Amino acid sequence: MSAMEYKPVRSTLYMPASKPKAIAKARTLDCDAVILDLEDAVAPDEKADARARALAAVCEGGFGHREVVVRVNGLDTPWGRADLEAIAASSVEPDAVLAPKISTADDVRAYDALLGPLPRRTRLWVMIETARSIFNLPDIADAARDTRLAAFVMGTNDLCKETNARLVAGRAALTPQLALAVTAAKMAGLTIIDGVYNDLQNAPGFEAECRQALEFGFDGKTLVHPGQIEIANTVFSPTDAEIAFATAVIDAFAKPENANAGVLRVEGKMVELLHLEQCRRLMAIARSLVR
Repeated sequence: MSAMEYKPVRSTLYMPASKPKAIAKARTLDCDAVILDLEDAVAPDEKADARARALAAVCEGGFGHREVVVRVNGLDTPWGRADLEAIAASSVEPDAVLAPKISTADDVRAYDALLGPLPRRTRLWVMIETARSIFNLPDIADAARDTRLAAFVMGTNDLCKETNARLVAGRAALTPQLALAVTAAKMAGLTIIDGVYNDLQNAPGFEAECRQALEFGFDGKTLVHPGQIEIANTVFSPTDAEIAFATAVIDAFAKPENANAGVLRVEGKMVELLHLEQCRRLMAIARSLVR
């Protein structure tokens, strides 16, 4: 996604679509995106009702600046195809549909094909949460060339379940998978959102994991509780110092005498054209947060 098209996903909150009060509350929260969940958060006997509620909620609107995403059930379940067909057949146009447990590029294309009737503005987000997906990341990312694929969402709990890894502070066991996923996503120009943090009482631990995700290159974090929104928004927002330096870099390269410069010294630091592009992206992010 180019800097000009940037939409913040600093705080991407899962909400069970089976809970009307949760959906109503999502319209009032300061998160960047809401995922109306039809999958993990919904019991089997509530799947059909949750689907109807999610579609009604998207149709009703009222989510303001928030991206509205519907996480469907997998195509290997009794509900996945019905979820996708219901979305495609309705007049509902969520900002994105989130597909779970993607393992191959063919999986991406299978979901994309079922979303065919929808306008291209409805993007496809995919969960990276299987062991097989890690070894297919480049191909999965490259599927964006001929599909509506726009984002990776990490499913760290499921990755740990499949690999028997321990999800502890620092996430050492997941470091290779996280780095590879970010690299593949950025290679294809995709947004990438980190997995959830389970310990709701540990705010310092959550902040540390958000900062780790930021250092990796993630665009934001998925959340399981509204209490996590403020920290995620703060961590994934440019700081005043970053904005000031980015402005100085952009201004320096814009001077007539620097029109053909490839490298400059700004505030005692050497900056190149690649840093100029990074600064432009940071400023696009900052502008997107002004509401």
